[in-house]
Amino acid sequence: MEINKLQKSVTDSKLSGVCGGIGKFFGIDSFIVRTFFLLSCLFLGSGIFIYATLYLMIPSEIDGYKVFS
Repeated sequence: MEINKLQKSVTDSKLSGVCGGIGKFFGIDSFIVRTFFLLSCLFLGSGIFIYATLYLMIPSEIDGYKVFS
């Protein structure tokens, strides 16, 4: 059984991989997550703050692994 961790995506990344990682974690398309963040930025204004906070808190998929041998 695979344990699903919340991590920023390296492969499904447009800006920093936050939306791709959230989409992968919940098993939904990252387009839906990106649309949610865009709408929350436009209408609520809190989307930028939430995105920045998640960017700082969520580790990347490559953290903890050696990138170079």
